Amino acid sequence: MDLVIGSLDLTAHVDEALAVQAVAFGLGPDEVAVRRQIVQRHMQYRGARAYGATVRGRLVGFVYGMPNSRNHWWSTVVEPYLRAGGNDFWLDDSFVITELHVHPDHQNRGIGRRLITTITDTADEPRSILSAIDTDSPARGLYHSLGYVDLARRVHFPSAPRPYAVMGAPLPLRRR
Repeated sequence: MDLVIGSLDLTAHVDEALAVQAVAFGLGPDEVAVRRQIVQRHMQYRGARAYGATVRGRLVGFVYGMPNSRNHWWSTVVEPYLRAGGNDFWLDDSFVITELHVHPDHQNRGIGRRLITTITDTADEPRSILSAIDTDSPARGLYHSLGYVDLARRVHFPSAPRPYAVMGAPLPLRRR
């Protein structure tokens, strides 16, 4: 398959990455434009980093994340849900997986697993957190197989039509 996983300058390759996310996540042009600004802002945060998966030089998947801060927008939204379950401590000293997407033509080949384990292997924090659409999906199945557990369910983000689950795992992630 000629798969290469490596560090990704997401600022320079944001359009390629968002093209993968648009197909994988079903985003329209307006949503991509908004996410482009968000990604550019996120990559300015201390400790933010990204990895990409390429096949024959073409980006087919990417992951990015950063050390979490309670001041980040995502944390302010999920904090009340986590606090209600006694899990708000997960927001401290955690590495957050902000986005992980693999083009549908390349899913179910272990690319997502390799991307998330590669980025979390570089984390100094003792745990990782993320949010995923709160449904029984291959993505949530992957996260569970890596050791992530549900910390809060039915989390509602402004303008998101479906609820999310917040998940957390100790690092390093569980390997098969």
